[in-house]
Parts: sequence; structure tokens; C-alpha cells
Amino acid sequence: MNIAIIIAGGSGSRMGQSIPKQFITIHDKPVLIYTLEGFQSHKMVDAIEVVCIDGWQDVVWAYSRQFGIDKLKWIVPGGGTGQESIRNGVFNLEDTCHDDDIIIIHDGIRPLIEPYVLTDVIEKCQEYGNAVTSMPYNEQIFLVNEDDPSTTTKYIPRETLRRVATPQAYRFGILDRAYHEAFEKGIGIYGSSYTNTMMVELGKTLHFAAGSDKNIKLTTKDDLELFKGYLEMKKDGHLE
Repeated sequence: MNIAIIIAGGSGSRMGQSIPKQFITIHDKPVLIYTLEGFQSHKMVDAIEVVCIDGWQDVVWAYSRQFGIDKLKWIVPGGGTGQESIRNGVFNLEDTCHDDDIIIIHDGIRPLIEPYVLTDVIEKCQEYGNAVTSMPYNEQIFLVNEDDPSTTTKYIPRETLRRVATPQAYRFGILDRAYHEAFEKGIGIYGSSYTNTMMVELGKTLHFAAGSDKNIKLTTKDDLELFKGYLEMKKDGHLE
């Protein structure tokens, strides 16, 4: 079984809106529903769990009925951090999943999920036990000079870098044990840590899967405008 955990537990303060950004409505549809539709329509996804900001669970159920998201089976309250939210989602499936089941973790505010990206991350996980969506890094990266932060004398070859995002996929047994270990030992769960960084800190080797430049994360108002632009291009037939 392939289960998607959609993380929608954030408050979205940087968006400057009165409601969490995953519930902002664009063309009469919440951002979160655009995200869920990508998983609802994908034939390799069997079920969906949403980890939701507490107090919004009934709203998610109502929207899922309105927009036909019938793969949604569970809604779990989020935690105080992103890692706590993911942990809550994983632990909630302990009585449901087998070790070989595949869990796909995705940000609820990445609404432009490409079918081929989702397919590749699942197939790579089937082969290797995990997979993380990634893209080449196309800009030059220079290191700040410690003695004079306005200068630099070193750079990192961009050929050695990959940008990693969600979706990410993991065999359930590996994922569940990793979250128990991480929270018991305090490894890879603080700050901006995510499942992928936690796994690396726990000594796991990760496998790259395909990514897409359209897979934007809606963090600021500018991101929201970019998303609207993609929707308009798709509506006009300029974007497949």
C-alpha cells in the first residue's frame, strides 16, 4: 500500500494572511485541495493522511467531501514543529501499515505536484527503500569569508549540489523506527530539520528521484502570485 502524508500543520505567518496559507482560496479552491488533487488522481497512491493545524480538521473533511478527495482516510493534529507534525502522521499509521508499505511525505503548500515526479519517487522507493525529490542547483554558491563577511575566496562547485524537496518516500518500517530513534535521542528534529535531513543525521543513505521546477513552495505572497500565474497558463493551454 502507498500512503501519502500531506503536512498542513503550519500557521503560515510569513504569508501575512489572516488564515493559514494552506487554506487560502485561489479561484474558489483552497491551496491544500490543489495539493490533494495531485495525489487523489495518481493511480499509485492508495490513501491519504493529512496532518492538519489543530482546530481545522472539520474544515479539511468538509473540503475533501466538496472536492471529491475520497482517498483521504485520516486527519491528524499537527505538532509544535514540522518534525513533530510528521512524527504524528507516521505514528498514527502504526496500526495500519506494514513495514514494506510506502509512505510519501509532501508539503501541503506545494500544490503543483507533477505526476511523473510522484511516480518516480514511488518507484525509486520501491527499489531502494527511500527516495527524495531533487533538482540540480544552477546558481553559483560562494562561502562568506569569516574575517570579512562582505568578501569571499571560496565557492562550492554546483555540480556537487542537489536541491531536495518533497515529495519524499520511505518504507514504513524504516521511517517509523527512524522517528522513534530520532525523538528518543534528540537527533535531527530541531530547527528546520525535515525527514530527509533527519535520515542523514541518523546515518542513512538517501536516493535521488526526479524533481520539477514547478514544484514551488508557497511561503510568501510572491510565491502565491507565481502559483496564480501557473494556474492561468494552464487554464489558457500554455502549460501542460
